[in-house]
Amino acid sequence: MISRDKAPTAQETFMQMAQAAGLRGRLLVTVGILILVRLGIFLPVPGIDRPRFAEAISGSNSIFGLLDIFSGRGLSTLGVFALGILPFINASIIIQLLTAAIPSLENLQKNEGEAGRRKISQITRYVTVVWAILQSTAFSALFLQQFALKPGPIFVAETAIALTAGSMFVMWASELITERGIGNGASLLIFVNIVASLPKALGDTIDLVQVGGRETVGRVIVLVLVFLATIVGIVIVQEGMRRIPIISARRQVGRRVLAEQRSYLPLRLNQGGVMPIIFAAAILSLPLLIANFTKNADLANIVNTYLSPSGSSSWVYALVYMISIVFFSYFYSSLILNPVDVAQNLKKMGSSIPGIRPGKATSEYIERVSNRLTFLGAIFLGLVAIIPTAVESALNVKTFRGIGATSLLILVGVAIETAKQVQTYVISQRYEGMVK
Repeated sequence: MISRDKAPTAQETFMQMAQAAGLRGRLLVTVGILILVRLGIFLPVPGIDRPRFAEAISGSNSIFGLLDIFSGRGLSTLGVFALGILPFINASIIIQLLTAAIPSLENLQKNEGEAGRRKISQITRYVTVVWAILQSTAFSALFLQQFALKPGPIFVAETAIALTAGSMFVMWASELITERGIGNGASLLIFVNIVASLPKALGDTIDLVQVGGRETVGRVIVLVLVFLATIVGIVIVQEGMRRIPIISARRQVGRRVLAEQRSYLPLRLNQGGVMPIIFAAAILSLPLLIANFTKNADLANIVNTYLSPSGSSSWVYALVYMISIVFFSYFYSSLILNPVDVAQNLKKMGSSIPGIRPGKATSEYIERVSNRLTFLGAIFLGLVAIIPTAVESALNVKTFRGIGATSLLILVGVAIETAKQVQTYVISQRYEGMVK
């Protein structure tokens, strides 16, 4: 009989982490870099009236609130790392989109192996530099100048250079975590920044309960239960997948005849992760940004009425938000999974899906199953994005407004992936010990 190794328990995992020198070193590198990046958020950019700037950010309903959460309140404090990892994330998304549209990039990703992936990583870094310069310059010129002590071209240039340099350092730190630490560096930086905003939200909630009395306690409990139910749902959907059975044909290698093998093709319920929500939130924030920059009162009134979660016609915002999430879920799923390529690869390997003819029939079947899963995952994402915000507004408990659906998805997703990687290291250490 062949026994399967069980996944290590939490106690075994911590014991292995304490004993394994390699894993312990990776953990120390990860923790040290995360602390260094957090400290950089509080290095101030000079020449800005900070109290007035922080007040404007806290009262904004635009995308700046979401960006402030992702930067660990670095945007509201306006530190050198205010942009954080966001230019790198944006550049990665741009390269993913271009890879599907430009054949040369697609060839690098599919056919060039490790050398191609390194080349794409290098291109992503260049795009990050350009994007950080554009973003920091636009941010300094269009928004920060109204809070500058001495506005002008020199202020814009100095601030843009400082923010770009900080963003480049954060990108280097994230890559260092990915190479020499544990987990994905960019994801962990966003994870830590979101966690850093939790103490303030909890403190504000405690103050609200102390002032409001029993009725407020009940409303806070209901909101916490909604958040817990949302987290459970996110875990289930993040781990949910459809396993399509695959049969490999009998093969002859030399004199040996290998029997047919059975495996499965995993299709995740939520292919795009948190990206559809980020795309939808960015698109819905554009009208408000345009209204703020153009100072158009009529446009601002329309946007605040119909495209704001706190507007009088917030159901329009919810409907548009849901439709946007569904659209971007299908769009991002099409970038990740190509049914034609999967069908061709199965045919080359001599594998097939039981009851489905190889080739076009297989690609159509995979596309049909993928579309159904994407629809279910998109509806779930839409509900996760809308329900917590709606419950907060209905209960009038707004202390957790920054910790929305996007933050919850990132927290749960990164925690699951990092825990899996730690367990992988623990299991590898166990096998190395058995071999020795």
